[in-house]
Amino acid sequence: MRKIISIVLLAVLFGCSDRKVDTIIHHAVIYTVDSSFTVAEAMAVKDGKIVAVGKNEEIMSRYNAAENIDAQGKAVYPGFIDAHAHFVGYGRSLFQADLFGTNTWEETVARIKTFADQHPDLPWIQGRGWDQNRWPGKTYPTNEALNSLFPDKPVIITRVDGHASIANQKALELAGIQAGQTIVGGAIEVKNGKLTGVLIDNADNKVYAQIPEPTKEIYLQWLQAAQKNCFEQGLTTITDCGLSYQDVDAIDALQKEGKLDMRLFVMLSDNDENISKYLKTGPYKTDRLFVNGFKVYMDGALGSRGACLLQPYTDKAGWTGFLLRNPSHYDSLAKVLSGTPFQMCTHAIGDSANREILHIYNKYLQGKNDKRWRVEHAQIIDPADFALFGSASIVPSVQPTHATSDMYWAEERLGKERLKGGYAFKQLLQQNGWIPLGTDFPVEDISPFKTFLAAVARKDAKGFPSEGFQKENALSREETIRGMTIWAAKASFLEKEVGSLEPGKKADFILLDKDLMKVPETEILDVKVQATYLGGKKVH
Repeated sequence: MRKIISIVLLAVLFGCSDRKVDTIIHHAVIYTVDSSFTVAEAMAVKDGKIVAVGKNEEIMSRYNAAENIDAQGKAVYPGFIDAHAHFVGYGRSLFQADLFGTNTWEETVARIKTFADQHPDLPWIQGRGWDQNRWPGKTYPTNEALNSLFPDKPVIITRVDGHASIANQKALELAGIQAGQTIVGGAIEVKNGKLTGVLIDNADNKVYAQIPEPTKEIYLQWLQAAQKNCFEQGLTTITDCGLSYQDVDAIDALQKEGKLDMRLFVMLSDNDENISKYLKTGPYKTDRLFVNGFKVYMDGALGSRGACLLQPYTDKAGWTGFLLRNPSHYDSLAKVLSGTPFQMCTHAIGDSANREILHIYNKYLQGKNDKRWRVEHAQIIDPADFALFGSASIVPSVQPTHATSDMYWAEERLGKERLKGGYAFKQLLQQNGWIPLGTDFPVEDISPFKTFLAAVARKDAKGFPSEGFQKENALSREETIRGMTIWAAKASFLEKEVGSLEPGKKADFILLDKDLMKVPETEILDVKVQATYLGGKKVH
């Protein structure tokens, strides 16, 4: 452990002798996550911001606090920041059938029926989390069981990654979907001339368009439930990827009414309404909300074989996946956004999708820059293309638990050689010297401790594999903490406000019962958040 360095700095002067603050936390192991990864013992907070950090005697003799917190030697970290998640979508999923972890299609159907029986008044039955790769045969089911159980009520359930759905016949009829239809950037599965109910990527858009919008009260329930779970996990800032301007307006109103505290960085969905509205007004920023990016989709997911590959899937001859839009769309959008402050943040999973967007980015960014355009996931990269991140300062935004979730079947999709360029966090880190980390929840578990384990040990919650998955791409503990705090903040132009515990920054911090920098690997998932503070206010 580094020697504890005194770095007491005053952010403001409180007159000649008035040194009253709101809170002092002392006798702690405070990881400031500043440029030197300095460790301190005490910290003073006033008006929601950090006034000073340093040694116990310096802080406690210099300041008088209304509240003194004795950390008793426990670890204090900046509040965790999830650099890629779906906060609104996660809140919605908490009020749907929970299909995560089902081991068979029959178990999935049983959970849907139980949920429907418990919520008889719902006009639609929705669920999320199924994954055919966990089931015997690893094949998509048909909707026959759903048709039989729910002949008159529409049902649609979303795959774990959000890139495929299964709809019953009633839902398909309401959306006007018929066998033989084709759609750009999607696939409608048919078997023996009949719809199976499986809709991949853009194919399910028409179904979801039929679902009524939630009331303000229901929407608030979603977000407050999501917020509670985030605070329990030590998360204080979330990047929500792909919202509408209506979502932004609703969130802004709830925050201003004092009903929602979570700090959010928002990427707007790539559609004409959002683009036309925000290009006129520019980025939008308040104390807890920052709208400064557009979420763009190149391709689908590897698990549903929607990821766009340079060569065919190893387990599906002749199939390379697909792009979700025509290539000209991405080029024209990049051209427009290059002349604005907005970040272009593009979902790219397959090596073909990554190559396409990296070349477009390089075309318009033209060398090193500070626009911080992002590639979300950057999952499968051809060896020849890694340098395209560094050449134009492109930010790879990755989710470590994707690696440990996909490792069970990814080689079947890609083959051993191509897999070497997958989930390559260390190689991506080397391009710019920093890398933001997230979870993509609810696609993955919300837990930042699972992120930490997956990044450092390259293992899942079961401790598998014992030697780690492609361990050469593991990150160090310090790199991982930076990726979950200051680098995640930097990816959203928030590093001057949050992400480290330094004077002048917002007092977003957490107290842990065990120290992530010291705890044995086998105990990482046992670490608990004892307290979460947002702007100096205890929220958990």
